[in-house]
Amino acid sequence: MQEPKRYLITAALPYANGLKHIGHLAGAYLPADIYVRYLKAKKRDVVFVCGSDEHGTAIPIQAMKEGTTPQAIIDKYHEIIKQNFADLSIAFDIYDRTSAPIHHETSREFFTALHDAGELETKETEQYYDEQAATFLADRYIKGTCPNCGFNGAYGDQCEKCGTALSPDELINPVSTLSGAVPIKKKTTHWYLPLNRHEAFLRQWILEEHKDDWRANVLGQCKSWIDGGLLARAVTRDLDWGIEVPLAEAKGKVLYVWFDAPIGYISATRSWAKQHQKDWKPYWYSKDTKLVHFIGKDNIVFHAIIFPVMLKLHGNILPENVPSNEFLNLEGDKMSTSRNWKLDMQDYIDDFVKKENGGPQMVDALRYYLTQIAPETKDSEFTWKGFQDAVNSELVAIFGNFVNRTFVLMHKLTGGKVPPVHAAILDEKDHDLANAIRASKEKMETLLEGYKFREAQFELIDLARKGNRYMQEKEPWIKAKAGSSAQPEIDNCIHYCLQLCANLAILAHPFLPNTSQKMIYLMKVVDKLLEWENAGSLKLLSVGYSLRPPELLFRKIEDMEIQDQIDKLKNNSTPTATQATSPETAAPAAPEKPAKEIIQFDDFAKIDLKVGTILTAEKVEKADKLLKLSIDMGTETRTIVSGIALHFKPEEIIGKQVVVVANLAPRKMRGIESNGMILMAEDAAGKLHFVQPESLINAGAGVS
Repeated sequence: MQEPKRYLITAALPYANGLKHIGHLAGAYLPADIYVRYLKAKKRDVVFVCGSDEHGTAIPIQAMKEGTTPQAIIDKYHEIIKQNFADLSIAFDIYDRTSAPIHHETSREFFTALHDAGELETKETEQYYDEQAATFLADRYIKGTCPNCGFNGAYGDQCEKCGTALSPDELINPVSTLSGAVPIKKKTTHWYLPLNRHEAFLRQWILEEHKDDWRANVLGQCKSWIDGGLLARAVTRDLDWGIEVPLAEAKGKVLYVWFDAPIGYISATRSWAKQHQKDWKPYWYSKDTKLVHFIGKDNIVFHAIIFPVMLKLHGNILPENVPSNEFLNLEGDKMSTSRNWKLDMQDYIDDFVKKENGGPQMVDALRYYLTQIAPETKDSEFTWKGFQDAVNSELVAIFGNFVNRTFVLMHKLTGGKVPPVHAAILDEKDHDLANAIRASKEKMETLLEGYKFREAQFELIDLARKGNRYMQEKEPWIKAKAGSSAQPEIDNCIHYCLQLCANLAILAHPFLPNTSQKMIYLMKVVDKLLEWENAGSLKLLSVGYSLRPPELLFRKIEDMEIQDQIDKLKNNSTPTATQATSPETAAPAAPEKPAKEIIQFDDFAKIDLKVGTILTAEKVEKADKLLKLSIDMGTETRTIVSGIALHFKPEEIIGKQVVVVANLAPRKMRGIESNGMILMAEDAAGKLHFVQPESLINAGAGVS
């Protein structure tokens, strides 16, 4: 593929209705920042855009909660979120906002272009209307009894207790949250984007053209939506907070937030271009621009199906990739703002970055751990003990230790200067380290280009590990006891270690930007060293050049700090229905199932267990408990029907790896032939859990 002339990188616009947690950071913003820093290190033309999403019902609802106005809410949270990103070294080229006049103008122009081209449809429907408040009601302005669990405070779009997605028509005894009145049904007209007209295009573009370069979870969710049949989607709604629809007959209506929010990428690009006296249009219209959307899995449909249709109709370029991450859980449970089971970016900044012994090193500590556990292919989990272990065992003991030892030994054994190389006595270990540096650069480059940031960071820390091993094998501190006769060997060792430090500064910069800056300060070199083309060289630091005394790059995380965070999380949160708060309130454990009769080894040996990856998942019609799954088994794709629909939503399990009984005789379930069985574990509360590999493995791998 020809090198793009320019890159436009977007990260999902966060709602300006509250603080954002580290799950959001890990899902879209950190991976995007890593990719952009890498591209800029390669001196590519890159613009990285983001901004606050400031429309939709979430904003006025938060305003009611805080007893203020929607404008005050967006002004407050826009500034907080923007500063949080800056404090955690997320380096947008522009962080804009959808309340800006240029965004309103861009969105109205976009709508008008589609409307005038006949690409929108009008439909008259009946919606709930509050006669006392004299307004149509958005889903979140309606409350009632959940038909699934009986909770009497369910919203019109979701039950906060059981999590079931709802529509207002499903609620029992609905009432308006604005007045408390029982709403009536009233006719209203809206404009729709007929996605059904574009199924053939989407099937070809996504499932054929991008089947080899998009992530399995993205392809799986898109295929499920397309196969299920796309429907026309309203682009306007009856609301007084948002962008007015630019039609005389649409008085009192605004653009639906899902329609205007992604247009925020375009308006932000326009704002950036205006600030830098550049032409914004090539970034959205030129075929030699590479557009990449970084998102979380709850945004896949919007960025991989709906927005591309909008862009195609508007004459814009389409995204080359939509690298979506799965969800990041926290200490054994899903993050939840309503239950306060979360770690806000602001809380981490206050507790670690702004406190004594904090600063930039603690920014990089969080970036490192979130990348190490990045939910690139499946949901992952943040634990405070895991964070402590990653910092202490890897950043401190491997990366920081190698750099510190190198600088200490340089000042002790080579006068604080870069020693010369004595080529005649270079040995196999020296050549192996040089080869490892060059190989790591090439491997990391391939991984970063393929959006495999977790693996790329592992390669980085592994290179530092090789540096430690090299130094340990060379033992310059031992050789120093032999006097001047050993100096040439000492020089070679210190020289190669210093060149490795310079390489680590370059390779680490996308992941650990503050650490890299501190390293080039210690080496007394300019930022230009961090250009990617310099990596792999063993001539980055000149012989005889004096370097600064060593300074620790990272500090250890103490047990007390970790325990404080665990206590804080538990004390401030509201437990879920499945979380026992004390022995007295805990639900009784499910009775143990009786053990089955003993079998012989030969019986067990007949079972063929293999690892598979879930590609698609969909509910089986008229079967509440069944999901129809297509599973990649390495050499084939299997259809398996599994009774897990009450425990998992189809979109939640795309990309998960599972263990399959591969030689089970086929059986028909609801008219579908099922070829295998997925292994599941059931806990005391009756919840099912996948039996799966500890880390990602190739589909079709045998289990023994």
